[in-house]
Amino acid sequence: MPTAEQSIADYVRLLDPAVRANPYPLFARIREFGPFRIGNAPVVIVPTHAGCTAVLRDPRSSVDRSLARLQLGSMPIYDAAKTTAEQAKPSFLFLDPPDHTRLRRLVSKAFTPRVVRRLEPRITEIVDDILDRRAAAGTFDAVTDLAYPLPVTVICELLGVPLEDEAQLSQWSSVLARSLDPTSRDAAQFRIDPDELQRAGTELSVYFEQLTERRRATPGPDLLSELLAAEDAGDKLSHDELISTCALLLVAGHETTVNLIANATLALLRRPDELAALRANPERAQGVIEETLRFDPPVQLIPRIAADEMVVDGMAIERGKLVVLLVAAAHRDPAVFPDPDRFDPTRDNRHLAFGLGAHFCLGAPLARVEARIALTRFAQRVESPRLPTDPPAYREHMNLRGPAHLPLEFAAILPR
Repeated sequence: MPTAEQSIADYVRLLDPAVRANPYPLFARIREFGPFRIGNAPVVIVPTHAGCTAVLRDPRSSVDRSLARLQLGSMPIYDAAKTTAEQAKPSFLFLDPPDHTRLRRLVSKAFTPRVVRRLEPRITEIVDDILDRRAAAGTFDAVTDLAYPLPVTVICELLGVPLEDEAQLSQWSSVLARSLDPTSRDAAQFRIDPDELQRAGTELSVYFEQLTERRRATPGPDLLSELLAAEDAGDKLSHDELISTCALLLVAGHETTVNLIANATLALLRRPDELAALRANPERAQGVIEETLRFDPPVQLIPRIAADEMVVDGMAIERGKLVVLLVAAAHRDPAVFPDPDRFDPTRDNRHLAFGLGAHFCLGAPLARVEARIALTRFAQRVESPRLPTDPPAYREHMNLRGPAHLPLEFAAILPR
């Protein structure tokens, strides 16, 4: 049985890029010990499925980081013209009701299943165009050529970002996504450069400030123009809320989907029988996606703050404590998932990859559709794909975890 000291050491080791390819033995040991505190810091780690579920459903579980006794950052979006004290409010990712409810209601209309279904032909066209280009080139990296450009193109088109700006926004997004990683005093070498974060946040804010002004003058058929005009029960987004929401949609709208597509592709490449089954029956794609979300989740942990005293898995958690939910550990909890280390697209899945309750991921329908089309067209069109190197190189992110590259060998890419 692991000790509390061993569990703390294992948690800190999760920050080390050297374990990125397979952190799951560490998660298993942490889960075996159960919830624990990080020394004298106001931090509690919850690694079980029951504990994570209870916290996500508890109304005392907050995302408002101002309540935390530990100083926490958020996705740093800055207005260079404002002082620190005047900085814009955080996006609704870090807001509780009623502000969260109001902002989510205004944005959610763009991500309903009905609206997302209308995007399917365009998503299919983007995927097929990518595969056509790779067929002509004779090379294919499943991350840089497919998993990354697909969701960033979709979210940029939704927001009305010009095609020529996508590369720059992808760079800012990649930097800002690091702000969602945990840090530790015992792992200073893995900390994020705050100056780099601030620069990316400032530049992204300035970009959306300028794009917003252009859309005010000339509205288009895009989400940004709709948000500028949106009114719901007499309510609308303030200017600062609009800027922070656009930045959130950009980062959250594609960084996690990149990992979902990449992790699912990797799982299929490692299991040729599953890839062949998907090729024969595209209906299996949904099971592959849900099992990837459990088995190798693109988001490994979810932070919450105790807005009042809570009891989780028998541990009392005082007001203001940061509660770190290790969903990657919870997803392999044998109390919920039989044979949890086996990839099984047919299993009854109760994963927590998109969260629960009021903060259930707004973009879940879009992520699922993008992943379904990408995996299906990959299986149908890429003949005899093979990984020359396994495990692949991974991105630096601990929380938003996925391969940095998946270069493939293949026999051919078939015509669409």
